[in-house]
Amino acid sequence: MSVKSSPSLLDETLDAVARRYRLPALAALCAPPRGASPVAVLALAIEQAREALARGEAPDAASERLFVEALARMIREAMREEAGDPVFQAMLLRHRNAVVREYASLAAHANVDRRLIYAAVNAIAHPAKQQRLLPGPHRDALARLHALAFAEAWPELGVAVQRCIETPSIAHEAALQRGLAQLLESAALHRLQRLVALTADERVRHYQSLWDRQGPRPGSSTAVARGLSSKQRGAAVEASATDALDALARRLNDAQGAYATYRVVNSMRVPAAIPASHERAKTEWDVVLLSQAKPPADPTTWDVCLLVEAKASVDAATTDLPRLVRGLTLLAHADAHTVYSFRTHQGAVRLSGASLAALAGDAAALRRTVLYCCDAPVEAAPRVLSPASRMQLLSAHASLEFAGALTDGRDAECADLEPVWRQLLESPRWRPVLDQYATLREVRELMVHPEDLRAAVDIATQEG
Repeated sequence: MSVKSSPSLLDETLDAVARRYRLPALAALCAPPRGASPVAVLALAIEQAREALARGEAPDAASERLFVEALARMIREAMREEAGDPVFQAMLLRHRNAVVREYASLAAHANVDRRLIYAAVNAIAHPAKQQRLLPGPHRDALARLHALAFAEAWPELGVAVQRCIETPSIAHEAALQRGLAQLLESAALHRLQRLVALTADERVRHYQSLWDRQGPRPGSSTAVARGLSSKQRGAAVEASATDALDALARRLNDAQGAYATYRVVNSMRVPAAIPASHERAKTEWDVVLLSQAKPPADPTTWDVCLLVEAKASVDAATTDLPRLVRGLTLLAHADAHTVYSFRTHQGAVRLSGASLAALAGDAAALRRTVLYCCDAPVEAAPRVLSPASRMQLLSAHASLEFAGALTDGRDAECADLEPVWRQLLESPRWRPVLDQYATLREVRELMVHPEDLRAAVDIATQEG
């Protein structure tokens, strides 16, 4: 009996992996619009529009009506005081109130401003500088300056800087006086002081409370703990995926007989030598199956067979896909006649430029070269409208104006939301929303559970 070639065996094994996360066509998944949730109806209307445009047809009036009516329902649900969406309510408050908009704008840049102030204060009053001074008013003033800055007491810091300037022992130190004056007059300090002042406003406090309801603030101990937990889950998935790929490599090597030509590496980092932009592209791959390059290539050179990314959730993979596709495009810019050195956890590996240049980011190529590994349970009712698409729909200007009219007790008609429909069909910025269900299906088509991957390898081993 002839032995199958390993590429054929690899394809057959991957084809045999159960795809428990796979989604059907949306029409088969959604209940009839009359009984469906607004997000399901929105997803259905958007997908109908996408399919019509793909056929070169204009979406029909029925799809538009479904869309605007469902969007109106979703906005009303998001506005509910108890069971609504605090993020949307915060956006609406910001949309309608200039003070809240000013606060939100300042808060968005506060981290940069803090770093600027920390740098300026350290240049003047770093503890090492203080230690070089004799005890006395000069040293005490700088110590207070440093303490206030790192306690983020911005109004008090301004007062302390002014007092430093007026301290007799500092009055004749020109360089220090210049530094203090620049700090006192800095736009960053003024913005941080204004941010503190705005927090006394009742509308700003309400805005903060809405944001707090949607989860812990970035940088808080709770947020850090959640991030660590998510990272640990991702590491566990990566370990399981590595075990499954190691088993696959062994099976492929067994099929080769005396020639073991497959190996697995982790954390494969893309070198800067590849001549393309690395911006917003995936530049580190979690688990990679390699095969030894065939003659006349150098026997120390390897080809890419399969790229695997480990994700703790389906949503994480969905948001990652554009970055992954850009990462494949980056690899495909490799020169076919060059050998590139990639760093991995197992050491440096030399990859054939021809192997990399053959990679592509279209759907068919993705299915041949990429897997997402995830161990999350399969949802009883899969999400059919991505969180990013839902939020873009809610944050559209027409949606916020519609919600504002409801808040004021004014008449709000579904027709007021027609501009969102037109943007969906015409604006490049809305293309990801138009394609959102197709993207969900594509991601889930690439997604496997590590146990299912290992099971397919075990079956192939038994049959071999």
